Amino acid sequence: MRLLVVEDDPDLNRQLVTALSEADYAVDSAFDGEEGHFLGDTEPYDAVILDLGLPQMDGISVLEKWRRDERKMPVLILTARDRWSDKVAGMDAGADDYVAKPFHMEEILARVRALLRRSAGHAKNEIEVGPLRLDARTSRVTVDGAPIKLTSHEYRLLAYLMHHQGRVVSRTELVEHLYDQDFDRDSNTIEVFVGRLRKKLPSELIETVRGLGYRLGSASDEA
Repeated sequence: MRLLVVEDDPDLNRQLVTALSEADYAVDSAFDGEEGHFLGDTEPYDAVILDLGLPQMDGISVLEKWRRDERKMPVLILTARDRWSDKVAGMDAGADDYVAKPFHMEEILARVRALLRRSAGHAKNEIEVGPLRLDARTSRVTVDGAPIKLTSHEYRLLAYLMHHQGRVVSRTELVEHLYDQDFDRDSNTIEVFVGRLRKKLPSELIETVRGLGYRLGSASDEA
């Protein structure tokens, strides 16, 4: 899953990026509204954390422009303002949730998980496909109850496929959603990670759809 953080305070921006990266997300960041709007308008993020009090272009304007341009990614707004009217304005502009500063980082992580879960149509943090289970709260993956050790990139790939289970996901889409902007992207690495996952999981769970990409399902789903 790939996220965008738009926050002008350098320390808070860094703290958010660090916490989200440690939670196995690919994270890009921007420090003003214009840069944030550009990234959100041109890159396929799974969710955005957006401060309202930004230089160059305020957060409400950024969000309104995204929504006018049919950018549908979930947005969590951050605000230091106490007035309820500012929170209402953010929600009316198209935000999906908000957090008031100061906040605990665990709350941000929980709200991001909820946004990603709802946008993918899941009711719980635990996603199950046949014998495979992923707990988004702990980044823990098990097969028939036995824990599976994954690298960060293997986990990101599996988590994306599980959030979109049953749908064919192209290599291009995986590259766009698994790596941050500065990563040296190479679609061939997707095949490497899929190969590694197949050695750690029941091999039939990840189906290669020739010329299109990959689909995650169980043997019973395909029957």
